[in-house]
Amino acid sequence: MSEQPTITTFDADSGFCLISKKVLYKGFFQLEEYTFKHKLFKGGWSGEVTREVFERGNAVVVVPYDPVRDEVVLIEQIRVPALVTTKSIWLLELVAGMIAPGELPEQVAERELAEETGLSLLNLTYINSYLSSPGGTTERFYLFLGHVDTTNAGGIHGLEHENEDIRVHVVSRQQAYEWINNGRIDNAATVLGIQWLMLNYQKIRDTL
Repeated sequence: MSEQPTITTFDADSGFCLISKKVLYKGFFQLEEYTFKHKLFKGGWSGEVTREVFERGNAVVVVPYDPVRDEVVLIEQIRVPALVTTKSIWLLELVAGMIAPGELPEQVAERELAEETGLSLLNLTYINSYLSSPGGTTERFYLFLGHVDTTNAGGIHGLEHENEDIRVHVVSRQQAYEWINNGRIDNAATVLGIQWLMLNYQKIRDTL
């Protein structure tokens, strides 16, 4: 799919000039082509640069944590792109989901936690947001801490009409961190979430 490029005005003050942007492909995700110029650190302006940008949308990640039992809820599901570089395409992850038009990140956090784990939020705390891979995609993650009760957590979850097949794991906070250190957990959102928890868990438990 191709569309006529969108031309923007030149803005010298920003140090960036977007010359054109056009859609190359539009399906479940979207691929766009940007042509631009930018100011150089050494002075002057670059020549025209063309980059393909993956427009995936933005996402929410939740660290489901029970501060009373000091346990973390992880989900396991198939991730086919991992086939290229990993031994297993069944990954251990935190709860996550895409933000639909009109949705607030907090709404997505509550919805995804229920769909992927069957658990309810007792409290939700915003941590931060970050770009997942700014060299190739516009996607931004919104990271939250979700206070949950893990007493009866477990089982298989997910939406059948989205072909989700999700197994819930409840592990100690320390076990989750050890899996990061030994490489069993190697996806960025989960690594960042568990590392944040390791730095802040004592403060969280002190508020109980």
